Amino acid sequence: MTMHSPSVVTIILNYKTPDMTVQSAEAAYAEMEGIRGQILIVDNDSGDGSFEKITAAIAEKDWPADRVQVLQSGRNGGFGAGNNYGIRHGFLHGVDGELPDYFYILNSDAFPHDGTIKALLKHLENNPKTGFSGSYIHGPDAAPHITAFRFPSVAGELEGAARLGPISRLLKHAVVPLPLPQETCTVDWLAGASMMMRREVLEQIGLFDEAFFLYFEETDLCLRAQRAGWAVDYVRDSEVTHIGSVSTGMKTWERIPQFWLDSRLHYFVRNHGVWYAALATLAHLLGGAIARLRAVVQGKSIDEPKYFLIDMAFHSLRAAFRSSSIKPRDITFPKGLRPLNGEHG
Repeated sequence: MTMHSPSVVTIILNYKTPDMTVQSAEAAYAEMEGIRGQILIVDNDSGDGSFEKITAAIAEKDWPADRVQVLQSGRNGGFGAGNNYGIRHGFLHGVDGELPDYFYILNSDAFPHDGTIKALLKHLENNPKTGFSGSYIHGPDAAPHITAFRFPSVAGELEGAARLGPISRLLKHAVVPLPLPQETCTVDWLAGASMMMRREVLEQIGLFDEAFFLYFEETDLCLRAQRAGWAVDYVRDSEVTHIGSVSTGMKTWERIPQFWLDSRLHYFVRNHGVWYAALATLAHLLGGAIARLRAVVQGKSIDEPKYFLIDMAFHSLRAAFRSSSIKPRDITFPKGLRPLNGEHG
């Protein structure tokens, strides 16, 4: 626990959602009252005038320049790369001449409620072995979002794809989405829509692996933190309204994007090796076949992108002829600021 008032750098990543990003910043600004720190709005090279529109909107609010800044990343490297840009900026410039104590990442379509940021901060201050803390998240209709999970595994891939009662009961300890926690608890990983990270953890394990364009990047980061001995906690009294999939268009996918398949494969290869990744894919394909057989028997349809299993199978076959998955990259720190143990995860 720090002896002085802890500092927080809040990072909001924008990609072609300028109006919503400004609304998110307004909510975050109100919630940052009484907390040392700043808000960094990072435009991920939207190319649609977002940067200029957000800059003008923030200027009209006459907020202190050292309290809210709008940054341009210069490239759309994805979720991890955009947040890394903000984190590195926070490391380089600090808060009141010191390194920030915490970094809080908030989606541009997420809006913290009263006390949300303070609840995450308080939890981390009171639990020095906890590295990351995340919020209870729900939609505008108050329906809860699933944001607390177990780590993916071979058994979890089979269960999640099969969607069959007997298999789910048999593999209940591998089901990736956790039942909605009713109180604060430790989980494997949290969705990155509203998550606060202890600076010391990032110094030890590195930042987001930018080989992930979208999806699995926070899963990977939480796994690296856990392996380094840090807990990841779901904080029930920290509450956020989240619209969801605004920038990614996930809800309207007709085919599964290549970047999702790349990220999934990279997660398994990076953290468990090539053979485990191959087994996880086979388990998913088997589970998917079971689900489709049941759908045919029951005369129902499968709610997922077209040709999902075919696309996954061909993606894995193509990857088998490459040397390996995408290599981890760009998780390092600004020059002169090195992790405590000299490692980068």
